[in-house]
Amino acid sequence: MTKANPDTDRTAKVLLCVGNSMMGDDGAGPLLAQQLADRPIYGWQVVDGGSAPETETVHIRALAPRVLVVVDATEMGLNPGEIRQIDPDCIGEMMLMSTHSMPLNYLIDDLREAVDEVVMIGIQPDIVGFCYPMTPAVSQAVAALYQMFADNNWRQIPQLSVEGECC
Repeated sequence: MTKANPDTDRTAKVLLCVGNSMMGDDGAGPLLAQQLADRPIYGWQVVDGGSAPETETVHIRALAPRVLVVVDATEMGLNPGEIRQIDPDCIGEMMLMSTHSMPLNYLIDDLREAVDEVVMIGIQPDIVGFCYPMTPAVSQAVAALYQMFADNNWRQIPQLSVEGECC
């Protein structure tokens, strides 16, 4: 009988896609999750967290990924469709706009016990409103982000730098 090896049995990389597809550009995360479901990328497991990603914490803990990337439409004061990495330690201090039932910094803090590395990627929305369609800039950004994951160059996404903040 062989024992499970916790280091080799772990999922290497998980993408937690967050957002509400009925809220215009806030649907960026679910759109990325759908693209990954339609065209999976080797080495990545996708979790569609929707607008209540905290409901996926047990599942993510069970996967115990080495890397967890959280993708969400995030108000960063940039042009619509711009993509940035956001230091997870800064999320609470930045007071980023959120349409979720629990702030993402609480979710990320909760998952750090089970995950070696957490990366937050934000896509700047243009319109977030009930029953609005996703804008072309954000739709194109999601397609570009998918390609960055497929090409394994997602770590080259620029870091958000906000003067006077912890980033």
